[in-house]
Amino acid sequence: MSGLPDNLITFGPNANCTLALCPIEWSAYKYQPSLAANTTFIVLFSLSLLLHLIQGIRYRTAFFATTMILGCITEILGYAGRVMLHTNPFNFNGFMLQICCITLAPVFFAAGIYVTLARITDYLDPALCRFSPKLYYWVFIPCDLVSLVLQAVGGAESSTSEGSSNTANYIALAGLSFQVFTLLIFIALALDYVVRYWSYRRSLTAAERKPLSMRFKVFAAFFSLAIILILVRCIYRIDELSDGYSGPLIRNEALFIGLEGVMIITAAFCLNIGHPGFAFQNHEMEEHSTEKALPSGFESDYSVPVGTK
Repeated sequence: MSGLPDNLITFGPNANCTLALCPIEWSAYKYQPSLAANTTFIVLFSLSLLLHLIQGIRYRTAFFATTMILGCITEILGYAGRVMLHTNPFNFNGFMLQICCITLAPVFFAAGIYVTLARITDYLDPALCRFSPKLYYWVFIPCDLVSLVLQAVGGAESSTSEGSSNTANYIALAGLSFQVFTLLIFIALALDYVVRYWSYRRSLTAAERKPLSMRFKVFAAFFSLAIILILVRCIYRIDELSDGYSGPLIRNEALFIGLEGVMIITAAFCLNIGHPGFAFQNHEMEEHSTEKALPSGFESDYSVPVGTK
């Protein structure tokens, strides 16, 4: 960097710049992350985590609760990294902690969403699905893992290369792009099922139609909103990181707060309200339920909560 003294390093694991020694313009983001905004996100994700933990115990939704809790923990770590950057915008550990964790966290939320769609089709009418509902988790969970691995590898490579590797950025972008692609396919299949379900429902008489509870309607609205919010966020992050760590979007904190932080914390709370246990707690499973086809670890997410018949 022009004008930089020989003994000062602005970026990387050996960075020794501080605000007392270097101007903010020499930092990676060229701004000092907001302490108020990032602390607020830590508090809100902690609250959502607590709610998901309580709901997971109450409704025995082990897999869904685990994915939500992992997502919240990863977000909390990421925003803790941004708090570190507020104290010192040249803190490389804080930079890598937030860039990796905040980028990765929505993968966990998406995993819980993918599995829940199988539960929805089972609740409404699995016969209307074009394929076995179990394919939702046999296909989409591996896809989610691929996205997670690509983003994690990109973050790790970026860390070891001190953020200078274009390859690392391309790998992370590939992971984000694959996540968006997977979400779009998931949304298309979900919409296809909804169209088939409502077409079939209209063909029935009023007496033949299965009533949809208010619980399910509330669940469906907030569950759908969460999916849209995560998709919007992923598209934004692809655009943001497309120019690496030197693009204009990555230096716009207001956009980051609005299209990253607000999108994901709202999605997290939407999934608290649109919780599958809340929607299906009064639904008795029939003998031909998909529970019998579930792999180990998923069964409790499809079971009736304690005390509910």
